Amino acid sequence: MQNRRRTAPIFKSLSQCPKLLYKYAHWRPDCLDQCSMSGHFGLVEILGAILLIFIGIRFYLVKNYNYWKKLGIPGPEPELFFGNFKDIALGKAFYGDVLHRMCNQFPDAPMFGIYENRTPRLVLKDLDLIRDVLIKDFACFSERGEDVDEKIDPLDNHLATLETKRWRYLRSKLSPQFTSGRMKKMFLLIQECADQFEKYLHVVAEKSDSIDCREISAKYTTDVIGSCAFGIQSNAIADEDSEFRNIGKKVFAVTPRRKYLMLIRSTLPWLYKLLGKSTTPPEVLEFFNRTVKEMLDYRTETGTKRGDLIDTLNELKQEHSKTDFELSDNLITAQAFAFFVGGFETSASTISNALYELAQRQDIQDKVRQEILESLGENNGSVNYESVKTMKYLNMVFQETLRLRPPAPLVGRAATTDYTFRGTGITIPKRLKVFIPIMHIHMDPNYYPNPEIFEPERFSDENVRARHAMAWLAFGDGPRNCLGSRFAVYQTQLGLIKVLSNFKVETCAKTKIPYEAAPGKMLLEPIGGIHLKFTKIVKS
Repeated sequence: MQNRRRTAPIFKSLSQCPKLLYKYAHWRPDCLDQCSMSGHFGLVEILGAILLIFIGIRFYLVKNYNYWKKLGIPGPEPELFFGNFKDIALGKAFYGDVLHRMCNQFPDAPMFGIYENRTPRLVLKDLDLIRDVLIKDFACFSERGEDVDEKIDPLDNHLATLETKRWRYLRSKLSPQFTSGRMKKMFLLIQECADQFEKYLHVVAEKSDSIDCREISAKYTTDVIGSCAFGIQSNAIADEDSEFRNIGKKVFAVTPRRKYLMLIRSTLPWLYKLLGKSTTPPEVLEFFNRTVKEMLDYRTETGTKRGDLIDTLNELKQEHSKTDFELSDNLITAQAFAFFVGGFETSASTISNALYELAQRQDIQDKVRQEILESLGENNGSVNYESVKTMKYLNMVFQETLRLRPPAPLVGRAATTDYTFRGTGITIPKRLKVFIPIMHIHMDPNYYPNPEIFEPERFSDENVRARHAMAWLAFGDGPRNCLGSRFAVYQTQLGLIKVLSNFKVETCAKTKIPYEAAPGKMLLEPIGGIHLKFTKIVKS
């Protein structure tokens, strides 16, 4: 009786639900009486406890949903558990499309607030404020705010996600890999792969009226990365069973198991850590651990030097005693993984997206081809490091492709201290994450009239000077911008040169128009791929 008297006030309010009480009290009245007489909880008390637990869970999930209202910052209404990320978490929509739609709901707001599940995030739209975050006040936003468990996801512990201390050290060591001098040397390696790519294109074009542009581009860029970063021949072009290419596919393949793990990681991170299962396929982890170790051991034993990424990572490994943090094998392997993924996938995507747009705009295709052929004629039919730099219209096509189809739809930064945005009076706390919606900025008619139309002339010198510097962020900006951007430019443009100097590219029955982003993908990818017809050009 003592236990019952103690708990009775807690459930007093339940007497206001007569239907619920009647239903269960008349189900087993003898049970209730016996439990009450014996000093145990009755069914009503148990149901009340369960109800209170559910109320407590719901309160926990929604208690942050007034965060932005308290600060006077607008934002879309969140949904229970998912916040504003339901379609993304369930794999029903592409991240960039969802963020773009939310941005359009607040056309005049310099910023607005959203919720990633129950966690507040701030989306910046004002380009001056974006410049402050990326450049002017970089010291206050020097981190990405990615919570990576190194034991579960060792390959995710790379330059793009590292905290400031390790990022600053590794960035200083890896940056020399992409200087102009190094790029000139690597250009010769890229060119070798591009020559193989050109031969492969002729073989494929003769066999089929429809070519999967994403696949052939990925084979080319995989070979480039294999040669320039790892110093090995990956043979993705020549060998249909190339291990490098197959691993590249698995890196971005979203299997049902991986989909569920990604959902758990984004919505219930504590459960993800408890499970201890990585979203990275085990065979991918094994491949990179094995490959990087074998290459490092070989370079150390033989004294071989190629001036590539493996050499740089080997030097880092030897310097472990000079740092005040551990330069573990996993940390070094993660850097190689990041360059592989960033080097092959984004450039392959850009090549295929450029061809997709050019196939629909033959006038633009003819113009860029004319520039390429004139340059080749001036250089005895060959292409070199300097001649690529002189192809201004090709570069405009490259930039317009990345404007219209940026592989990464946003960039994130986390505040390293409490920060007040200039001219707003709005202060955010330390560790709050800020999203910069690249895709939305690139599609803003205030910067790009008729943004859905592919127009390379947007990137003429005159138009670029007239536009805000933050209106094009395909590689990010500031100290934490894409380290390999210069490499990506040459790799992509050389691939386009090989295609357009030899073939007329056209749409075909398998070409999907309009372009629709595949839901549930980590980077921009069209539904159904990009299939085009290649017709060999008869050169005079």
